[in-house]
Amino acid sequence: MTSSIALPSPATVAARNYAIVTAAYWGFTLTDGALRMLVLLHFFRLGYSPFTLAFLFLLYEAAGIVANLIGGWLATRFGIARMLAVGLTTQIAGFLMLSAIAPEWSAALSVAWVVAAQGICGVAKDLTKTASKSAIKLTAGEASGRLFRWVAWFTGSKNAMKGAGFFLGGMLLEVFGFRLALWGMAAMLALVLIGVILSLPPMMGKAKASKSAKELFAKNRGVNLLAAARIFLFGARDVWFVVGLPVFLYAAGWSFTMVGAFVALWTIGYGVIQAAAPAFVRRSSDGLSTEVPAARHWSLLLAFLPAALATAMLFEPPYADIVIVAGLTLFGFVFAVNSSVHSYLVLAYAGSEKAAEDVGFYYAANASGRFAGILLSGLLYGIGGIEACLWGSAAMLVICWIVTLRLPVKAEATA
Repeated sequence: MTSSIALPSPATVAARNYAIVTAAYWGFTLTDGALRMLVLLHFFRLGYSPFTLAFLFLLYEAAGIVANLIGGWLATRFGIARMLAVGLTTQIAGFLMLSAIAPEWSAALSVAWVVAAQGICGVAKDLTKTASKSAIKLTAGEASGRLFRWVAWFTGSKNAMKGAGFFLGGMLLEVFGFRLALWGMAAMLALVLIGVILSLPPMMGKAKASKSAKELFAKNRGVNLLAAARIFLFGARDVWFVVGLPVFLYAAGWSFTMVGAFVALWTIGYGVIQAAAPAFVRRSSDGLSTEVPAARHWSLLLAFLPAALATAMLFEPPYADIVIVAGLTLFGFVFAVNSSVHSYLVLAYAGSEKAAEDVGFYYAANASGRFAGILLSGLLYGIGGIEACLWGSAAMLVICWIVTLRLPVKAEATA
């Protein structure tokens, strides 16, 4: 008598791999959010200026531009699971490097060391993100409804985890100090890394990679336009979020703890709305005919919000800080839906065989937008305060909306 073992269905395997990738990225994002708060609070406590603090994060963002492009190509060539493992390993290395900083070092050496370590962590973040987002395209298949749900949940839960990481970073710094906190987070990621290596097929997502830079950058029209829109969408957020808003609230009498709490809660709320975004967007059978118009409508609505806030500030309203907080909370809601729709559309436009390359190209544009937003945030705040940051945000969102008007409503073949 022979017995046969029932093999799991492809849908079960896909759901399992999706859950593993999501859980791994949760662990990574939790420590990534904690890292930002650790560095910010630790060096603020040491007396570093706001401009220097912003400078500490520039290489982190700049490194992501290259990491996304290379990461997408590497994930296609060597497999998504392997690149996810490489990203986690790189983050652990960045944590250990950062923990080696010593109090007796000069300010110049300390800044250079932190910037370099942050650059390593920036590479790690975008290698991990590109691999994880590409895995969703692979596991969800061609079903647009499931793809939108899975992307929305992945992206939203990731950002909620990042907000929780802000709290975790402050708590670890307070309880264990800078060095022990970094060691603890490195140990946590080591456990996540072991889980990824043991759980995911190492060759998952491996395909024929591009053989030249020309081929690598030859994306279809949808991916190219969406990448351009993404630059201005995320630049429009960080132009007030990174430097302008924290400095404005601190100048308005908020404590540093209050500022950090608002940023964390804003990020968590943003993530929750991202996860729920499919409920706010009507779906189509082809995955594009209603989703692309939704991207246009939500972009236009978002552009009005910072412009309205900047106009309101011209009248010097009482409790201006409350007005700004309320307005930017509404901004967060609309921005979250925008971001989620974009994250879905890039996977809808991406080719199946080289999805990792398409996603890497798209998130390189995302990193470019964040980098520009950080630079402009400090520059515009110095010129005209939070109002200048808000006008800059509105201008970038108008450009984003104009770009979305050209998005194709039918899938095109990848070049």
